[in-house]
Amino acid sequence: MQKLFKFFLNLIPRPVLIRLSYVIRPFVAFFLRGNKYTDPIDGRSFRKFLPYGYENVRENVLSPSTLSLERHRLFWLYLTNETDFFSASKKLLHFAPEQAFLKRFRKLQHVDYTTTDLNSPIADVKADICKLPFKDNSFDIIFCNHVLEHIPDDTKAMQELYRVLAPGGMAILQVPLENDRAKTFEDDTITDPKERAAIFGQYDHVRIYGMDYFDKLRSVGFTVEAVDYTATLSEEKINEYRLAKGELLPVCRKN
Repeated sequence: MQKLFKFFLNLIPRPVLIRLSYVIRPFVAFFLRGNKYTDPIDGRSFRKFLPYGYENVRENVLSPSTLSLERHRLFWLYLTNETDFFSASKKLLHFAPEQAFLKRFRKLQHVDYTTTDLNSPIADVKADICKLPFKDNSFDIIFCNHVLEHIPDDTKAMQELYRVLAPGGMAILQVPLENDRAKTFEDDTITDPKERAAIFGQYDHVRIYGMDYFDKLRSVGFTVEAVDYTATLSEEKINEYRLAKGELLPVCRKN
């Protein structure tokens, strides 16, 4: 199963995978129904989750119903329990909108919701994150999760995110982060997809972020909190929701 998932993830372009997943997902969710693991996004339970990973395949991490990964479920729990996102009026900009959230966010009557991405077939606005077509201070909330590791000039992207975020606004900017790595590693001479996958973990990644990621966000103006939300949960819940213990949420604000 691991080899099969790895083969298809690396063979099929992501936009095509997104479209295929809409068709396949209901059948997989039905087949894996059970009561051992729960996806907190939709509350459905399963006997197991699916494997996932472009290079290093992780077992039991992809929810059969929402197609959420560990980071998505952590993000959802934090939004639900620690913010007013689901109750207060907000203007939201969402980069590379994930299937787990797209329809749910669109149903929120109090949220003015805009999605954007350069290539995603389900985004409203096709745009380069380094040159956004939005006015300064346009959005109360920005979600940009696992995007910056794909961007060669991530400093420019961060500056654009800061520019379009309104004063007092919040941005959650998740990236693949190695907690035991002090400094981010990147090398733009590595262009071969197979070599990138071996070094960066995925063929279309251009760096591995270390703990200096938070300082880089601060350098463009954000106030940043590295939130370990799993520290508030029991071991039983971390396992039931299939979370990555110790994963940090970069919660950024514009003062």
